[in-house]
Amino acid sequence: MLPDQDGAEFDWLVFEQAGVVTSRQATDSLGRATVRGLVRSGRWRAICRNVLLTGNGRLTRDQQLWVAVLAAGSDAVLAGATAAAEAGVRGLRQEPLHVLIPANRQVSGILRRLPLDMPAVLVRRTTILPDSHLQVARPTRTSAARALADAAGWARSDDEARTVLAAGCQQRRTTAGEIRGVVVELPKLRRRRLILRTLDDIEGGAHALSELDFVALCRRFRIPPPDLQQRRVDAGGRVRYLDVYWRRWRLHVEIDGAHHMDVRHWAADLRRQNDIWIAGDRILRFPAWLVRSRPAEVAEQVRAGLSAAGWRGEP
Repeated sequence: MLPDQDGAEFDWLVFEQAGVVTSRQATDSLGRATVRGLVRSGRWRAICRNVLLTGNGRLTRDQQLWVAVLAAGSDAVLAGATAAAEAGVRGLRQEPLHVLIPANRQVSGILRRLPLDMPAVLVRRTTILPDSHLQVARPTRTSAARALADAAGWARSDDEARTVLAAGCQQRRTTAGEIRGVVVELPKLRRRRLILRTLDDIEGGAHALSELDFVALCRRFRIPPPDLQQRRVDAGGRVRYLDVYWRRWRLHVEIDGAHHMDVRHWAADLRRQNDIWIAGDRILRFPAWLVRSRPAEVAEQVRAGLSAAGWRGEP
C-alpha cells in the first residue's frame, strides 16, 4: 500500500499504468523525499532516469510497454508491429518495441540505458499522426491500420512487409481498405508502392504470403489473374475454400505450406484433391517454397495446365 492514504488519484494512475510511473508523477503526489525513500529501501525500483516501477520485481510485458512510452517522453505512442500486436495481430515480432514520436522531438538518451529485463526500444519520428490514426488505449497506440502500414514500411524485408499486411487482414483486425486509407495520407511511407499493390492482392482474395507470391507470379509471367479463396461445398457437405482457381478453365492450384506435411493434414488434402478431381476439375499442387524460389518452373506448369484446359494464351 502506498504511504499516502489520500492518494486515491495516484493509486488509480499506478493501476492504470501497470505500476510504472514517471518521477514527476510520483513526486507530484507523494513528495520527493517519500519517493526517494521508497527507491532506496528497495520497495520501488528505478528503471531508468525519470521512470520508476512501484514494486521491485521483473518487468511484465505491460510494464515494458509503459516504460517504452514514458521513457520516450511526452506524446510518444506505441506503433508498428508493437501496436499491431496489442491490437490482436498474432505472429509478429515481439522485439524491439516500436514507439512513434512527433518529428520535432528529440530521442531521449535514456532509451540506450535500459535494464536487462527490458527489450530494446526503437523510436521513430513522424510529421503525420492525426487523431484518426490513434487508438484510445493505455498506453496510447496507433490504430491497427496505421500500425500495420508502419510495420510494413519498417519491416526487414519485402516478404516480411507483405506477411504483416496479410496477417492483419486475415485475422480481421482491420481491412485492406482501412490500411489503404492510412497509406494515402503517408506519401513518404517506405515501400508505399509495394504496400498498395499487396493491398490490391489482399482485396482480390489473397490471404497468405504464399498466395500473394502466386498472384505476383501470375502477373510476372502474364498468366490470367486467378480467382482466390473460392467457396465450395465438398462431398461431405463441408464448406471449403480453394487457394487459387480459374473458374473459366476449371483449374485449381493448391499451395502447400509446412503444415500440409502433417499426416492428418496430408490425408485431408488427399481427400479434398480427390473430391475436386471427381467433380471434373484439374488440380495442380505446389509447395510454397517452390512458388517463391523457382517461379519460372511453377509458371511453366500452370501455363501448361491452363492450355490443357482450353486456354489459348489470351490475357
